[in-house]
Parts: sequence; structure tokens; C-alpha cells
Amino acid sequence: MKINKLNSIIILGLIAIIGILVAQLLWTREAFTLEQKKLSQKTHIALLEVAKKLYKGTNHELPVQNPVQKIANDYYIVNIDNDFEPDILEFYLKTEFKKMNITTDFEYAMYNCQSDEMVYGNYISLSDKGKAKQSVYFPKHKNLIYYFAVRFPNETSYLFSSMRFWFVLSIVLIFILLIYVYSIFTLLQQKKYSELQRDFINNMTHEFKTPLSSILIASKYLSEQNLIKEDKKLHTYTNIIINQGHKLNHHIEKILTIAKSDYTSLELKKELVSIIPLIEETIENIVLKYPEAYIKIDTLEEYQIETDVFHFTNLIYNLLDNAVKYCDTKPEITIRISLENTVLKLDFIDNGIGISTKNISFIFDKFYRIQNEKSNEVTGFGLGLYYVKKICDLQKWKISAINNLNKGIKITISIPYKNDKK
Repeated sequence: MKINKLNSIIILGLIAIIGILVAQLLWTREAFTLEQKKLSQKTHIALLEVAKKLYKGTNHELPVQNPVQKIANDYYIVNIDNDFEPDILEFYLKTEFKKMNITTDFEYAMYNCQSDEMVYGNYISLSDKGKAKQSVYFPKHKNLIYYFAVRFPNETSYLFSSMRFWFVLSIVLIFILLIYVYSIFTLLQQKKYSELQRDFINNMTHEFKTPLSSILIASKYLSEQNLIKEDKKLHTYTNIIINQGHKLNHHIEKILTIAKSDYTSLELKKELVSIIPLIEETIENIVLKYPEAYIKIDTLEEYQIETDVFHFTNLIYNLLDNAVKYCDTKPEITIRISLENTVLKLDFIDNGIGISTKNISFIFDKFYRIQNEKSNEVTGFGLGLYYVKKICDLQKWKISAINNLNKGIKITISIPYKNDKK
């Protein structure tokens, strides 16, 4: 089964967002590792400075071997090999940690050669929440005599707090992914409903066409009977049946065309044609249907464009038919053709009932019909201008509508035009 364009876009979009999210999570993990290393380095430097200060003023010199050992991610020991006071140690620790901008709580403990147990320990809280006295216990290190140990009980939360930006960004990306998935789910549901609606319309219209054809054949045969011809009322009623049957058949054909174009793109068989003869032929058909209509072409010269003759003729017919139907006086329509730089403009100016400014942008929407007294009199499904817009879009033409100053509206089709005249 071929994957259509929509499914391809959905899959590519999903892969892209998941890829970005995975990359973000990997970057966040890498950033956490870097923050951990950074804290470890700052702690190591601070503890080394504390060791130097404790050795200063004693008979012992700082050993060549680094006295600072990292036992675990949050646990360090420092070999001093000399007796020292806990108050002095605490002062040095606070001072050096502050210099290195280490702002998390810590606890420390001291040992000496006269005891196998911890002789002193304290919990240093840098926040108001941890001011209460807490018991501290550190196991004794086997290979050292005089030393102190430092531990950061809240190291993980401290590192997380320093990476707020990364976590916020990750949460935002997850939120975007959830919105995307929800949107895709909604879109697929709407697509499913649209396909069900289209299938229903196709089946319904096909089912209508068979009995309608039988009605038209029977009505035509009935209208040719002498008994019907001699009775004016019966003849009138028969003609009404035939005319309304043809009108209903026209609506069914229009619905089928639109439904088909929604499922598969309309194929345009473009050829170079002169537009004036096509417009004049369409005007003749409109005048046959509406003898009271007055339609004129305002142009200074003939123009040729590349288009599909069938769809272009239908486009013109729909615009003129719409202009006549929505007119409460004698319909007067001007088709003005002009060339502005490299754009050929076809203006359809009518004297109809017009459209309110707030509704004029919706007239090309599918099934849209303006609610007014004239609209209630006119039969249709709101597909005519939708079809016109679809044909224009397929040919990369622009179509717009504005109200006239006095009465009616002006619909303009802008066609890219290459003038080959030298």
C-alpha cells in the first residue's frame, strides 16, 4: 500500500520531534555529568586549600601525595596526619566552599590516632530548612589516622537545581510532542470522518441518479403524449417535473464532481486558448437560462492563457450563474479583462445583493451559504464558488472578492501572464 503525502508528513514530523527530544535528553544527561564533574573539581580544590591551611603553622609539611581522596560521588576524605581543632576545620570549610561557590549543605567528621571512632561531627546547613541539629555518623577509614571527611547529602538535588533550564526545556519539548501526537490523532479522526462523509455522499448521489434517470425518461415520454399536450395544466406540470429533474441532476453531478476532487486531485488538460470566445460561449448559455440577464465584456484586446477548457468554462459559468441568482433586480454583469504588469485580471462585477464585510471572506468555503432572504429562495449546496476556488488554486491563480461601492460585489481572478509580444 502506498503511503500518501499526509502520512509521510506525519511520520517525518513525528520522527523529527522524537529525534529532537532524544537529543535533548542526551544533552541533559551530559550536562548533568558535566555539572557533577564541575562540583567534584571545585570540592577537590576547596578541600586541598583547607588541608594547606591546616598544615600551615605546624611542624609537618604537606605531603607530596594528594591528601584529598574521593570515596564516592558525595563523599571525600582528607589526610592531615596531624591533630587539629574542629572549630578551625569548620571555619576553613565554610570559607573555602564559599570561595568556590559551593552553596549546598554538607556534613563533616574528624578522626585521630587515639580512637577508632569518629571524635567529632557536624551538619552545616546553608538554608533555613536545615538549621535543626542533625546526627552525623561517618565510618572510620582503615588506612588513615588523622583525617577529616566531608559529605554532601543533598548533592543530587543541588545539581538538579543548577540545571533548571535544561529540565524546563525538556518538559517543554515533551509537552510539544504530546500536543503533536494529540493533533495528529485528531487529524486522522477528522480524515476518517471526512472519508466516511465522502463515501456516504458518493453512494447517496449514485443511488439518486438511477431513479432520477427513470423519472426523466418517463416524464419526457409522458410529455409527448397527445393527451398531455392537449391539457395545458398537465403539460405545465409535466414540464415542471422535467425541469426540476434536470436541476436535481445538475446538483447531483456537481456534488459528485466535488466529492471526486476531494479524494483525488483534478487532472487539468492545459492548452493555449483565447479566453474571449470561451467567455462569450458561456454567456450565451447563461442568457438562455436567464433571458433577463445583461452581461458584457469590457476589454481592449484578446488574451491567450494556458488552461483546461472544460474547467475554465465551468469556472466562468459558476461565477455568472451565482451573480444572476443573487440579484434582486435585473442582473447586469460586467466582465472586465485587463493586464497589469505580468498579471492578467478578470473582474466579474455584478449588481447583486452584496455580502456583509464579515462574511465575504467565507464565500469560497465548502458548503457555505450566506443566510439572507435571497439565499433562502435560491437552491444549491454552496459548492459553486468552492469549485471555482479549487480550480484557481490548482492553476496557481489568485481569487478574491470585495463589495462594490454602490451595489453588488466584484470577484477578481489574477492570472500570471507572460506577454510574448515584442
